[in-house]
Amino acid sequence: MRSDWEITLKRFGQGHLLDHISPLDSESWESFQSQLEGIDFPLIQELFEKHGSSDEWGELASQAQPPAAIRLQDNSEAFPAPDEARARGQHAIADGKVGMIMVAGGQGSRLGFAHPKGLFPLGPVSGRTLLQIHIDKLMAINERSGATVPLYVMTSPATHAETEDFLKQNHWFGYPQDHSRIFCQGTMPAVDAATGKLLLADDSQLFLSPDGHGGMLKALAESDCLNDMMLRGLEQVFYCQIDNPLAQICDTLTIGHHILAGSEMSCQAVPKRDPLQKVGNIVSVNGQTLIIEYSDLPEDVARKTNADGSLMLWAGSIAVHVMNVDFLQRMTRHADALPFHLAHKKVPFIDETGTLVKPEQPNAIKFERFIFDLLPLADHAIVVEVDPADAFSPVKNGPTEATNTAVTAQQAMVEQAKRCLLQLGVEVAEQTAVEIHPRLMLDYERLSATLAGQSTITSPIYLK
Repeated sequence: MRSDWEITLKRFGQGHLLDHISPLDSESWESFQSQLEGIDFPLIQELFEKHGSSDEWGELASQAQPPAAIRLQDNSEAFPAPDEARARGQHAIADGKVGMIMVAGGQGSRLGFAHPKGLFPLGPVSGRTLLQIHIDKLMAINERSGATVPLYVMTSPATHAETEDFLKQNHWFGYPQDHSRIFCQGTMPAVDAATGKLLLADDSQLFLSPDGHGGMLKALAESDCLNDMMLRGLEQVFYCQIDNPLAQICDTLTIGHHILAGSEMSCQAVPKRDPLQKVGNIVSVNGQTLIIEYSDLPEDVARKTNADGSLMLWAGSIAVHVMNVDFLQRMTRHADALPFHLAHKKVPFIDETGTLVKPEQPNAIKFERFIFDLLPLADHAIVVEVDPADAFSPVKNGPTEATNTAVTAQQAMVEQAKRCLLQLGVEVAEQTAVEIHPRLMLDYERLSATLAGQSTITSPIYLK
């Protein structure tokens, strides 16, 4: 069987792997062979050969205009009133037409946390993990709507087993087992940036990394989760990533506008703080909505302003979407529905002498797909602006960075809770952490009763 791979590997410029195959014992060979069988060698060769060619981002960016959007301060009649949209979204949830996809494939390495990011204890007072924070929000939605939103958690090979065990040990934090599923995205190999050769993680393992959140499309189909959605009669799914504790889970305003607009895929957006903020730019090009990564947007385009001095390309993506289930099903029938993006990264590898090399500079190319690349293929895609103070404070960076850290996310959660309490006439002393369970955030009467007439909070408290 090993000799059968000789022709294939040499044909696609991967003959260097033969030196590693021959000494493997039978168990190691079976594992290695399973990895080889999962690789589309013609695709890897094609992607590598194209990686040095110029792309079209500069040309697209030069034509970019602001997207069709429902702005927070927009009083026009181009879109339905907020109350109408919220009512439509609430009806869809109560009628059992909405599901939830939570993307939890990231590791907590940059946080100094050697576990899946979803297991990171973030609650400012409670110490709740990111996973529990989101599940609590969804359970509050269920309680309010009288329905149960099916939950689909997508992991990566690096996070799957630990995340699954964690959820089982905690009984999914009370989420109904018959309405929750966990599935795993696929992988892509990394190749040497100079030669296109597959890199080895050790003597019997290729270096494989998650295929990006765009891998969700293939993973939904292969895991049977997409079929499960259809059998349940779901029409829309709400999508968000695990690292944003302020994510407005199953936001009725966004869902309602999505449905009323006849959109197949919609996005939440925040106004960019500055032209070069490191978020995807949601734009319109020739009538199609798409996202241009900050690294692909020329600075002169990013700095363009309107007559009043505001940014022309204002809409920053926060990786929150609403998608139609039949749209996702249709897209799975097209293998090229999502293109691959190539990223230059530092990847440790085993060299020809069997030595582990830890490069100091980017040495490899990783291949990823992004779910937002479905936007140009969707009919009537729209954008719904949200207030970042209530919807966006991701945990992406380590403690030495200034933004998007665990500390800044906790601060955002506390400030949100303080604003909520202030509406009830309750003040919180400075430097005092407060945290509110989502069930109470959605029910001011219950929250008021929980406070039992307090007018001031002077010590840390988790209201639940």
